[in-house]
This record gives sequence, C-alpha cells and structure tokens, in this order.
Amino acid sequence: MLTQQLVNGIVVGSVYALIALGYTLVYGILQLINFAHGEIYMMGAYVGIAVLGVLAAMGLTQQSLALSILLVFLVPMVYCAAYGVTLERVAYRPLRQAPRLSPLISAIGMSIFLQNYVQVAQGARDKAFPNLLSLGSFEVMGAHVSGLQVFILAAALAMMAGLQLFIHRTRLGRAMRATAQDRTMAALVGVDVNRVIAVTFAIGSVLAAVAGVMVGMYYGLVNHYIGFVAGIKAFTAAVLGGIGNVTGALVGGFLLALLESFWAGYVSAVYKDVFAFLVLVVVLIFRPEGILGGSTEVDRA
Repeated sequence: MLTQQLVNGIVVGSVYALIALGYTLVYGILQLINFAHGEIYMMGAYVGIAVLGVLAAMGLTQQSLALSILLVFLVPMVYCAAYGVTLERVAYRPLRQAPRLSPLISAIGMSIFLQNYVQVAQGARDKAFPNLLSLGSFEVMGAHVSGLQVFILAAALAMMAGLQLFIHRTRLGRAMRATAQDRTMAALVGVDVNRVIAVTFAIGSVLAAVAGVMVGMYYGLVNHYIGFVAGIKAFTAAVLGGIGNVTGALVGGFLLALLESFWAGYVSAVYKDVFAFLVLVVVLIFRPEGILGGSTEVDRA
C-alpha cells in the first residue's frame, strides 16, 4: 500500500511540477500570478483529444504510433504556446505599469473567460481521451506500475531537464535571468524585455499543454473544470517550494502530490483536494517564502 501510494504520488507530482513551473517562471519575471495558467493546461488536454480524433479518422494511429504520439503532444504545445503569448499581449502587457491588483483581476477574468469559452465550444460534459498507449504493467515491491506511468514520468523529467538546460545554457535563458533580476537594467543593456516575457509565457504554456495531454492519457477523461483545480494545486506546489524558484516548483510539485496521495490512501480520498488547500494555508502562515525560499530570479536553486 505504501509503495503504491508512493508511485501514484510521484506520477501525479510530475504533472503538478510541470504546471507549477509555468506559475513560477511568470512570477519570477513579472511578479504576477497568472491565474489563467490552469485553463491553458485544460485547453492542452482538449486539443490533444481533437488531434487524436483527426489522426484516428485518417488511420494514422494504426499506421504510425510514434508519429501519432509526437503529434498528440506537439500540436497542443504549439496551440497553447500561441494562446499563452496572446494572453500576455492582450490581458497583461497593457497593465504592466498599472497597480498590482489590476493584472491580478485581469488574470482571474481571463481564467473565467477561457473556462466558459471551452464549456460553450466543447460542451459541459466530460470527454473521453482515447487510449493511445497500451504499454502493459509490472510490479515493483508490491506496487502496480503501468507502462503509461513510466512514460509520463520519463516525459515530464525530460521536459524539466530541457527547461533547466534552456535557462542556464542558452542566450535567451540568460536574458530571462537578467530580466528576472532587474527588468530596467536588462532593457538598458539591450535585452528585448517584451520578447523575453512573451517567450516566458510561451514556455510555461508548452509545459502546461504537455501536462494536460498527460492527464488526459492517465485518467481518460477531461472537462472544462480541470484547469481550475489543477491550477490551484500547482500554485500551491509553487508556493510550497518557493514561488519564483524553478527548483522549488519541482520539489513542491512532487511533495504536494505525495502528501495528497498518502492522505487519500490512509485518511480520506474524498477530501484530498481540501487537504491540498490546507497545505497552502499552512505554508502561507508558517513559511510564506516556501521550502527553498522564494526568489524573483528564475535561475535560483
């Protein structure tokens, strides 16, 4: 039982961590909580369903499984990146010099708008995510581990490693770090701040899209409301690790999912969402800077 809850928590934690990275990247540069980020994750799941439907109609899922998997992830990534950049351009950039409450209200408004937009466009009922991968299962120390869980964890870890390499090894990553440290000084030395911020939103949206597709594959069902719950939990994970801290977002995502998994397994599965919010309250009261300490620098560990 203990090992099974550990496995479940690690898999779900990889998804939380991917979403939390979007929150922490944006906060690290803009000191803004993008509450519409959860809806970007939700849209990624819906686009994944649409892509699978088109591929199945074309018969491509039977002909080339590898290409189908690639497209199921790639198309939502591109689609959500475009939405993320548009969101920043329309809802946040005009309010960049406004009082801090204004972009926060705008973020909440965009979250409600996107949630209702998807509800109107796709319907309020749950949609089934077609089963694309049948990877079998095996046992590890008494825990049932599916091939899909291994795939999700491996893909999430690869995305996280890629993000770390991008931030620390590329010119644009250095520009992101410079903008996070001092936006005005970065602009004075030639950094295109608007471009850096747009790229930050795009990267966060790509990670959220991947998480959305993974959740759809894992649970088999999606609806227009999943973005709100997952968004709040990912925000909790970001705060738990230290908002603005990339490594903290990873630690917070895995830790929150593990706590939630053990709570569901040993206390009550019905109130696991309540427990996640309780963790947020406790962290804000006793350690608001998070486990690793908050930062406005995206490269701080």
